[in-house]
Amino acid sequence: MSFALKTTAFAVGSEIPKKYTCDGADVSPALNWSDAPAGMQSLALIADDPYAPVGTWTHWIICSIPAKATALPEVEESSDGTRQGTNDFKRIGYGGPCPPAGKPHRYFFKLYALDIKLDVKTGASRKELERAMKGHVLSRAKIDGQIRTIMSVHSRHPD
Repeated sequence: MSFALKTTAFAVGSEIPKKYTCDGADVSPALNWSDAPAGMQSLALIADDPYAPVGTWTHWIICSIPAKATALPEVEESSDGTRQGTNDFKRIGYGGPCPPAGKPHRYFFKLYALDIKLDVKTGASRKELERAMKGHVLSRAKIDGQIRTIMSVHSRHPD
């Protein structure tokens, strides 16, 4: 078996439900994984839209996920040492899909199995996380979803 990321929130490659977007509750989808590689010390996750008009838009950065963990719940508050970074909305935590009206977008959730426990502070940027992970990724798993419907006129960013 290989390292695999899954969600029950939506079928891989399909429409992400409104609940997980700026037009809904804007909560992170529950994620779970299996077959993590031997020697893994922690995990990190980056969720993004690489096709945003302004370039890759980062929706979620989370790291220092304990090696023993096998899931992230829908509500990402945690007391297990997990730390969240600053997304491109300039806030800590999850910021759901919110594309401009009329253009479909694809969103990726990428989970990294690391051979170290990262020393990254809450609020770290994507660049800081990627710098800390460099040379320490044992394996990567990913899933994707789409937003094909027209979002509200209240879209809050150029995603």
